[in-house]
Amino acid sequence: MITIFFATDIHGSDICWSKFLNAGKFYGADVLILGGDMTGKAVVPFVHLGGKNYRVTLLEQVFETTNDEELQDMTRRVRSRGYYPYLTNADEIAELEKSPDKVHRIFFDEVLKVVRQWMELADKKLDGTDMKIYCCPGNDDMGEVDEVVRASRSVILAEGQVIPLDGVHEMIASGWSNRTPWDTHREEDEDQLKVRYEAMISRLKDPRNAVFNIHVPPHKSNLDEAPELDKDLRPVLAGNVLKPVGSTALRKAIEDTQPLLGLHGHIHEGRGTSRIGRTLCINPGSMYEQGTLLGALVKLSRNKIENYVLTTG
Repeated sequence: MITIFFATDIHGSDICWSKFLNAGKFYGADVLILGGDMTGKAVVPFVHLGGKNYRVTLLEQVFETTNDEELQDMTRRVRSRGYYPYLTNADEIAELEKSPDKVHRIFFDEVLKVVRQWMELADKKLDGTDMKIYCCPGNDDMGEVDEVVRASRSVILAEGQVIPLDGVHEMIASGWSNRTPWDTHREEDEDQLKVRYEAMISRLKDPRNAVFNIHVPPHKSNLDEAPELDKDLRPVLAGNVLKPVGSTALRKAIEDTQPLLGLHGHIHEGRGTSRIGRTLCINPGSMYEQGTLLGALVKLSRNKIENYVLTTG
């Protein structure tokens, strides 16, 4: 018997990462699994106005800080939403507007800095415990994240691996997705995903007791419904038209293999469960911008899911 806590798509939120690290003790889980999309999406400039004054634009709202306490509070607010604060001034902003490469470098550096901080926090919090954490960066996570995770003492990089969770259950893991409109870091065609999945499945000793930790959900699973976009990447009818965007290759792999459990993410609004044959597929969803950690707690025994619950915390 093993109890798994799974969360995904925390997109750089410090609060969600801290809650995730505490989830093992809080929920009584044996193993923590973080699905893809660890990192955030944007840098937020903190523009120096002189003295201890800064101007910050967050979600189209303008805030001004006038002392160290307000600056620290604003920094925490930005980090809790998964964005990266960057102290700057009007002259540098004007220069950066002419140099997209410098903007990219700042974003790159901030992303890796925070991932390093997260790994250090995990190593510190879990030192002396037997809690195992498996992490699988997703399509939004740059490749350089892998090396930072790999250097951790307590977090195991799971991408492409077949991992024994206990004496019965094995896990395969991948953060790669099928094609998206945004041309993200880890996406590929369905025939390439098929090869990727088959390479891991072929190494399983007991596929029917396996866990498929695959970032993208299976196609037409009701866990992969996302707003349809027009040619300008705007939601059709204000987001009221949905379409399945999951992987057909993954769906076929699940249909053919019938693992015990599928753990997925990618579609933040796809929270729920679905059955594909005997396989229970779960997408816990994501509310990282609110600092809320959505998750799934699953207890497994041989050939059986004893129980599961979707969590909010």
